[in-house]
Amino acid sequence: MLILVPTPIGNLKDITLRALEVLQEVDVILAEDTRTSSVLLNHYNIQKPLSPYHQHNEHKIVQHLIDQLKEGKKIALITDAGTPGISDPAFLLVRACVQNEIPVETLPGATAFVPALVNSGLPTNRFVFEGFLPQKKGRMTALKQLAEEERTMIFYESPYRLVKTLADLMQYFGEERLCSVSRELTKKFEENKRGTLKEVHDYFAAKTVKGEIVMVVAGKE
Repeated sequence: MLILVPTPIGNLKDITLRALEVLQEVDVILAEDTRTSSVLLNHYNIQKPLSPYHQHNEHKIVQHLIDQLKEGKKIALITDAGTPGISDPAFLLVRACVQNEIPVETLPGATAFVPALVNSGLPTNRFVFEGFLPQKKGRMTALKQLAEEERTMIFYESPYRLVKTLADLMQYFGEERLCSVSRELTKKFEENKRGTLKEVHDYFAAKTVKGEIVMVVAGKE
């Protein structure tokens, strides 16, 4: 069996009792970055073999993992933070398991975009998760299409590209479109900045931006 286990997006206490139980029971833990995951596992005194599984090696090792699962091994997949498969590797392995009739179980748990959406003050009844916008090819096309989107939109972004992306959104969505930017969710310096795209852009343009970013943008009226 393959089990997808969400891990805290910041505060190490944001992990379920069931997740800890599963991580104690499995034969091996697949981790996006074994160094990052070791911090969490050591904190909870979980001593299991760690194996790297990330976007640079997933194509190469997926068959090897399927072979291990067919032999009866119980494998957990975690990422650096949040739920595997949400802007993190997981799809290829899950698809291969489904094709080979290997059971897959996904535990509920931490995902950055949910708290960012809920505390944004923007409509939550209908929304679309876009993950990271294309950096180059396809970026303009994506922005033109999303400018007409009527549902609330959720994006992930690097702190190094936040100001540029807000400027791009202003260009295609208009300066007065409402948005919310959440930074360092669940951590000591958590920050949620709400306002128009221009107000939020100018705020972050005047400071050094750090931490993981979630942007929530109102849909077109």
